[in-house]
Amino acid sequence: MEKPEMIFKNYNSTCESNSYAYNSKKYELEDQDAEDNFRRKLKFYFMNPCDKFKARGRKPWKLGLQILKIIIITAQLVSFGLSNQMVVAFKEDNLNAFKHLFLRGYTYKLEDNFAVYTKKDFFESISYAVGDLIDVLFLQYLHLPNVSVGNHAYEWNGEEYPGLIICQELYMNSSIYPGNETFDIDTKIETDCLNIKPDVPTENEMLRNDKFNYSVDFQRLLSVNIYFTLKAVNLQAIRNNELPDCYDFNITIRFINNAYSGRIQVMLDQDVGINECKELKVSGSIQRNTPYLVLFDTFIILACLGSLILCVRSVINGLQLQYEYITFYLTRYNKTVPFSDRMEFVNGWYILIIISDILTIIGSILKIEIQTKNLTNYDVCSILLGTSTMLVWIGVIRYLGFFQKYNLLILTLRAAFPNVIRFCCCAAMIYFGYCFCGWIVLGPYHVKFRTLNTVTECLFSLVNGDDMFPTFKEMQQKSHLVWLFSRVYLYSFISLFIYMVLSLFIALITDTYETIKQYQREGFPQTELHLFMAECKDLPSSGRYRIEGESPVAAFCCCNRYVYVI
Repeated sequence: MEKPEMIFKNYNSTCESNSYAYNSKKYELEDQDAEDNFRRKLKFYFMNPCDKFKARGRKPWKLGLQILKIIIITAQLVSFGLSNQMVVAFKEDNLNAFKHLFLRGYTYKLEDNFAVYTKKDFFESISYAVGDLIDVLFLQYLHLPNVSVGNHAYEWNGEEYPGLIICQELYMNSSIYPGNETFDIDTKIETDCLNIKPDVPTENEMLRNDKFNYSVDFQRLLSVNIYFTLKAVNLQAIRNNELPDCYDFNITIRFINNAYSGRIQVMLDQDVGINECKELKVSGSIQRNTPYLVLFDTFIILACLGSLILCVRSVINGLQLQYEYITFYLTRYNKTVPFSDRMEFVNGWYILIIISDILTIIGSILKIEIQTKNLTNYDVCSILLGTSTMLVWIGVIRYLGFFQKYNLLILTLRAAFPNVIRFCCCAAMIYFGYCFCGWIVLGPYHVKFRTLNTVTECLFSLVNGDDMFPTFKEMQQKSHLVWLFSRVYLYSFISLFIYMVLSLFIALITDTYETIKQYQREGFPQTELHLFMAECKDLPSSGRYRIEGESPVAAFCCCNRYVYVI
């Protein structure tokens, strides 16, 4: 019979072993619960908005904002486009009118090659723009209100008409003797200007003094520039129930002789300023709707700001979850997470929406400034609003991607993108080789190969099967060797890129498309991240994803975050 002391010791040791086993099992169960909770957290993050609503009752705020943004941003773009179209049409019509008024012998066909070749034509062109300097008949600029059919007027600064300024730029000294193949030139440039005012016709005597005198030394002449400003009112805005704006056309006529080639190029350009007219008297019910447009643009800015905050919050949550997953994987399995799995937490669609929101906010601010006449540059605003609208429409594809029948395009582009980039890098080496070769060899004999820019455009057109016959036909035959080389060059390029490179490119996309369709039938390859989440079998409607004590405000603001112990 055992002693009582021995029985007591055995009893204590048995209790200690049972307690240790109980605690070990308890800790094991706690670890398993933490792992299951983390799986649910990952699975919830990658759910679509509908499943998230079923899982936790979270409202799809981002989805609603994206749909709202499509409507209001598209409406904003259409409104701005119609207004911009009217402004652009008015500018172009006036520019064409000025070219016909002030450029002697101008026709639309000579737009890029308008020039003068004799001294007589040079002086007659200047006289035509300013007026007949000899007979003091100020026909064009000085009698513009009697000549033009438009509502153009001279600039008035409150005291006088600033008038027209003629400036010539010349080298300080130049003596050129092509027959002896000698020259002596001082490259310093001097400028000589003359002011002609429309209200002081007697100042024509200044045209004959020794300072200007139009006795131009063509050996020293670089350019002759004529500057003047005209004003006009855009009355066609009345048809759109808007009050008309007043325009300042700062016109510059240039006679460019930089090349000294016997050809003086003539150009007319304008810089347009848009101002609100000072005194407006319009009969009828027309009223300026600028305050309503500004209010609408302000609403768009607020909507985009809300979308921006939500998307930035989601990106930050993804990065935090990525860090938790990396830490968990390293602690539990002593492995590093592959780069592809890490990038699963970086949502490119959110980044696309963030860029779109930033562009929309900046573009809307510029649009407000244009409507209030503080800015007149439509180009920057058009680029920002156009790009943002494009990105907004593209960003909605993300939500279509949650449905299997609609995400085929997205999956194909995503899978083919790396191979397409590598393929394009290799094809670009061949393409740029042809570009440089065509520019240096065919440039002197073909107008489409004069510059690198035109060469790339021409070859890109040939790749797409456009403009082939004119490219062959316009090749000059001054050099039989170069003409023969051009045939070999063009035939080899077209054959290589159309029949081989382009066909391989299409085959690459087609192969990826067929692979994605096969994956949709048989199942997509599972990464370690997806396999880890797949062990969680809880459905969104099971109630296992709800966080105890979470309120709708906390769900929106992400203030009450569930902390998972790993």
